Amino acid sequence: MNVSQTMETEEDLLTCLHIKFYHPQQSCRGLYGALPLGKRSRHSSDEPLRLGRDAQACTYALVDPRVSRKQFVLFAYRTPQSLDMQFTIQNLSQKGKLSVNSSSLGHLERVDLPDKALIRFGEYEVEIIRESGEAKGSFEVDFEVLAVPPSRETCVPSMTPVMDTGSCVTNGFTSELTALGPLETDETLMYHS
Repeated sequence: MNVSQTMETEEDLLTCLHIKFYHPQQSCRGLYGALPLGKRSRHSSDEPLRLGRDAQACTYALVDPRVSRKQFVLFAYRTPQSLDMQFTIQNLSQKGKLSVNSSSLGHLERVDLPDKALIRFGEYEVEIIRESGEAKGSFEVDFEVLAVPPSRETCVPSMTPVMDTGSCVTNGFTSELTALGPLETDETLMYHS
């Protein structure tokens, strides 16, 4: 086997992280302008992959002032029992929580990344899917933008419940529905006399 065949074979076996972003205002804001969308990028396994607002401190940047300077980091690792490259995710944000499949991570907390994960921070939903490979020295990253939130597809419940305020909007005007009484009641708040 010649050298070019060896290189092609190794590239075919690279682990790939498919990272898919969704933000409710992504169509009217240039949030992903600094990401190499639709193009696989190769990374060394011994270098952490950082994502945040600061393009100099991070491997990849989001163009959004509400994102932390360093939002999160992915670390590659292998176990002695497996040829597969695995990843951990660590929250680098000092101000905001990061959730991985509904498990909340505080500042500097980390967790193993499953093969398919839903990451949430701020208004972002990020689906990360690990495509298995056997190469030890590097892995690939492929960025994509989703048209709908990945939580719809994965059926992971929303982190913050939406509460009905009892108001509705009709023809651009807000009207209170106080005459109808509360739309829902919480049984734990009701007192029996």
